[in-house]
Amino acid sequence: MFEPFYPEPYSDFTVPANKTAYELALAGVSERFGDSFPLTIGGEAVETSATIESLNPSQPDEVIGVSASAGIDEAERALEAAWTAYASWSRESAEFRARIGVRLAAIMRAHKYELAAIQTFEAGKSWTEAEADVAEAIDFVDYYARQAVRLSGPVDVLQWPGEENESRLIPIGAGVAIPPWNFPLAILVGMAIGPVLAGNTIVLKPASNTPVIGARWMEMVADAGMPPGVVNYLPGSGGEIGDYLVDHPRTRFINFTGSKEVGLRIAARSAVVHEGQKWLKRAYMEMGGKDAMIVDETADLDDAVADAVRSAFGFQGQKCSAASRLILVDEVFDKVLDGVAAGAGSLAIGPAAENHPVGPVISAAQHRSITDEIAKGREEAELVVGGESIDGGYYIQPTIFAGVDRNARLAQHEIFGPVLSVIRARDFEEAIDIANGTEFGLTGGLYSRDRSRIEYARREFHVGNLYINRKITGALVGIQPFGGFNMSGSNAKAGGPGYLRLFMEMKTVAERWPN
Repeated sequence: MFEPFYPEPYSDFTVPANKTAYELALAGVSERFGDSFPLTIGGEAVETSATIESLNPSQPDEVIGVSASAGIDEAERALEAAWTAYASWSRESAEFRARIGVRLAAIMRAHKYELAAIQTFEAGKSWTEAEADVAEAIDFVDYYARQAVRLSGPVDVLQWPGEENESRLIPIGAGVAIPPWNFPLAILVGMAIGPVLAGNTIVLKPASNTPVIGARWMEMVADAGMPPGVVNYLPGSGGEIGDYLVDHPRTRFINFTGSKEVGLRIAARSAVVHEGQKWLKRAYMEMGGKDAMIVDETADLDDAVADAVRSAFGFQGQKCSAASRLILVDEVFDKVLDGVAAGAGSLAIGPAAENHPVGPVISAAQHRSITDEIAKGREEAELVVGGESIDGGYYIQPTIFAGVDRNARLAQHEIFGPVLSVIRARDFEEAIDIANGTEFGLTGGLYSRDRSRIEYARREFHVGNLYINRKITGALVGIQPFGGFNMSGSNAKAGGPGYLRLFMEMKTVAERWPN
């Protein structure tokens, strides 16, 4: 019923018209700095006495916007509104829901630079990183709309003489989505709109660092014709309303992306059956990574160096898919290390609005956490590049440690910042063993021209997303379903053909005909 899905294209900002358009979007967004944004419950704007200030990490004394902050009362109202809306939304046809989704994607596309500009200010994303985030969000909506229609038909089952047997997938209820700050539109949208287009309703609790971009998206949700209460927007404290919503007996499912520590806590809480609860909650935890790139002696070393730098330091390394370990076979160790160090050292650092390759990390708390890890790293390995903070915003130089032991904290702990640990391997086989030697299993990469090694990595490199002879970030919706193994999470495979199925259950009806 729709044209075939194709990923949203990216802009070339060396084209003067694109550059000017983005600058105009930045100017337009900056004119609205300090605006207030309400909660959205049952389609109504709700103000609260408690608020959350969203700060510009490039200039932390600058307030991007002020969001209402929900408490327990608002959380209860939001869940009630979601269940009220579910009664009718779940009974709409998949085609009806999909049309709203496709309309929403078109609205987002028309405002792509505005949505990206908000993230440049609110999350510290360069123009390219911000636009890619918006493009992925558009793709999630468009792709899941089409998948909802695909899954709406009868499931292929065998028939039995004298009976009609039919199985169909149906939505499961009202759930909670808890997205992270690092992809404050793409992951937020994907985690919410997937379940919604499958016929469910959602209470959406965004990260407190980035509430403004989600509030702007909610305006577009309303413009697209989404019925009230289908998506409820509820910024607030994770320890207060997050726990309340996770524990609530009427919460049918929890969709989480964030740190391992928080994910494990939510997984444990969601397994508890509370009084009045009549289901086992479905809970999907997408957590972290300690992702490795391997480079062997057969590789195109120039390409490997360039992609290692891009994978490690894009968006200041604040991606669960970022390269945080670079594993080099002995024969090329020095050459590749020198190249990566030179590349990282040449990256300009500055305000995201000026489109520097390296901007700020998200917050003062994140800045402290990363600099603490760098200080610990100095005791474990050789600091080759960076390691210092820069005044003016939450800036940290791209940082590289060499001579890192495979079992050191630098090689095992997710830092979530611009820190790369370089590890020496005797040979390719040891490199694979080192790569698999963490509790995580999200993304990984291999640079090699040796076909036998490539095939070995395909079998034995234990990650959810393996990239060969390319960077290890930037999964495309519908093309590279994203999700990891082990402590990286539930392997839900966002952007894949099975994602919506996670939020549906199968009902089978058998009718015997009279003899």
